Amino acid sequence: MSVSRPIPADPLALAGQRLHWLEQRQRVLAQNIANADTPGYQPRDLTPFAQALGRATASGGLARTDPRHMVSSTGGTARTDRAAAERSPNGNAVALDQQALKVAETDQAHALALGLHRSWAGLYRTALGRS
Repeated sequence: MSVSRPIPADPLALAGQRLHWLEQRQRVLAQNIANADTPGYQPRDLTPFAQALGRATASGGLARTDPRHMVSSTGGTARTDRAAAERSPNGNAVALDQQALKVAETDQAHALALGLHRSWAGLYRTALGRS
């Protein structure tokens, strides 16, 4: 069961959630690639980050009101990738070229989110006088 967090007003927290989601997606995609020859294996992917945030907002989400509360993920439940069109004779639906593109997209999004996180942290350090 995945518990979602409300959308944070803090850009650092939002970038952190995005980085966490991207890390989970890389794991799911790596698992797809590792099972490219497994008979009957269906590729999986995470719910898109924007949809996961939208769901957290619509449901109100669960707020972390105490630092001892468990930290959960945003949209961390892998689901069967319905975009998989081709199947091999053994029933495997993993297309390595599609998985490689998704890995590259995820890597680019990770670099962007990490850059934003670093920029915001730098702005906070500058504002506090700690270059």
